[in-house]
Amino acid sequence: MRLFFTFLMCCSLQLGAQTFPDRVWHAANEKEAQPWQNDKARAFREYLIDSTKITGLMIVHKGKVVFDFGDLQELSYIASCRKSVLSMLYGQYVEDGTIDLSKTIKELGIDDVEGILPIEEKATVKDIISARSGVYHPEGYPGGMQEYAPERGSVEPGSHWLYSNWDFNVAGYIFEQETGTNIYDEVERQLANPLHMQDWDRSAQHKQGNTSISKYLAYPMWFSTRDMARLGLLMLNKGKWKDVQVVSGSWVDEMLKTRTTHTELNKNVPVFEGSGVNYGYGYMWWLWQDVDDARFEGAYSAKGAMGQNITVYPAIETVLAFKTKAAYRRANPSQVRINVAKKAAEIFDMQ
Repeated sequence: MRLFFTFLMCCSLQLGAQTFPDRVWHAANEKEAQPWQNDKARAFREYLIDSTKITGLMIVHKGKVVFDFGDLQELSYIASCRKSVLSMLYGQYVEDGTIDLSKTIKELGIDDVEGILPIEEKATVKDIISARSGVYHPEGYPGGMQEYAPERGSVEPGSHWLYSNWDFNVAGYIFEQETGTNIYDEVERQLANPLHMQDWDRSAQHKQGNTSISKYLAYPMWFSTRDMARLGLLMLNKGKWKDVQVVSGSWVDEMLKTRTTHTELNKNVPVFEGSGVNYGYGYMWWLWQDVDDARFEGAYSAKGAMGQNITVYPAIETVLAFKTKAAYRRANPSQVRINVAKKAAEIFDMQ
């Protein structure tokens, strides 16, 4: 199986036969959609209707839509998928030297409500975007896993993985401080405009957070399902959109390099044990590791609360994007979100 898959991966990467949408997505024709038209697809649609609260979903294969569900143009909150988007923005500024990943938060002048401990001041930008800062200051915008945090000041920066919104919010602050730009303006410049997003609305984007807890605000984002799929297609193609290298291929590789293994992650935060997926972690992207099914080899995800997701499956040249609109007070349990990401790829007939 492993040898077969290695061959499959090599062939897939050499094909490079991706179609890119212009302003509007292209639907796969009958022949192109054939591997996705089967009993599993019908069962998947029934699962979405009967067992989830998902409000919009797309599956894109080789750049064309092979499955869709719900409202694809509705603009809504994407929760922690924002972090993966920020990681994409970092690339050009790391590579031109504007952002130095080796700088410490002390060197950057990072302080916070009631202070930062001396041991915490040694955390680098790299530690922060890897969720390995060792800084367990309270979050001013909830959404992390600080209930699993070690005692504050007890670990060396870089030595322990913990999914903490303090890290991610500070990552946004550092980005803006070092580049002199605004995150949302950079999403528009670096991503929305080059990818010809259909629904991007700069005026809908605004920061949030309780500055009495932490002075570092979060940078929530509002996207449509079909524009999230464009981000996934860009990642699938190593940062290239048509003939333009929007995000450098080397930075895509850096984002997806294992910074934390699934073994360490499950030990530190055992919420995914028994879920059917072993996640590692890169630069603000979740990495699928230790997989048995060849379709999931090398897969990675941007994941957000309630049911926001972009998953890329390089082995089958496929992107999944799904949304659950927060304003409807609809939410999917973590296991349902994982099930959707698994069931979507399992539709594909590899014969």
